[in-house]
Amino acid sequence: MASTTELIVITGGSQGIGRALVLSFLDAGFNVATCARRPEDLAALAVECASPDLYTLPADLSQPADCQRFAAFVLALGQPLGALINNAGAYVPGRFQDEPADGSRLREMLNVNLLSAYDVTRALLPTLLGQGRGHIFTICSTASIMPYPNGGSYGVAKFALLGYTKTLREEVKAQGLRVTAVLPGATLTRSWDGVGLPPERFIDPADVAQAVLGAYQLSPHAVVEELLIRPQLGDI
Repeated sequence: MASTTELIVITGGSQGIGRALVLSFLDAGFNVATCARRPEDLAALAVECASPDLYTLPADLSQPADCQRFAAFVLALGQPLGALINNAGAYVPGRFQDEPADGSRLREMLNVNLLSAYDVTRALLPTLLGQGRGHIFTICSTASIMPYPNGGSYGVAKFALLGYTKTLREEVKAQGLRVTAVLPGATLTRSWDGVGLPPERFIDPADVAQAVLGAYQLSPHAVVEELLIRPQLGDI
């Protein structure tokens, strides 16, 4: 198990899976740095955690400049990097034929779901490579392996995110870095508000977080390349 003095970097940590990841890693004794678009959500998270080991920065990672600003914030903390968990993302359902004809929806989904992960990873990668150790997670989706109606540009972005993760794994595996794609199915987050299904029909975000923590705590000689999690009764 890695030293708990290492810093765990989690993007999009104020709600849903990201929030569960922050809580799980803090509970396990790690230092955590996270970001989110809304300062008030980060403030609420800080109050809930009441931990001196939590570092937060408001940032919109769909914007390249904010990705660089967050990475600089992380590096300025001066702590060894244990893991980067690229969790920031957004879900907008819809069919291609109904999306704006100017392609803005696809660009929006790529920016927040794919390029945010690329930009933050690229900014922190020299430090991780210099350490010769570290773990990079990307929170993909079952939508990364299974197209479905009304997935539209979101599905394209999530397929691309899995491809990016696989390529990164091949590139850095001989340099001491582990890379894991996490593919959760329907998870009880705000994306499912109003759907009218009982909570037990969904994955609990805490279960996703615990699975990621478990994968991180493996010895350096093993890696979970893909972590596929579905509701017990199957996809919704």
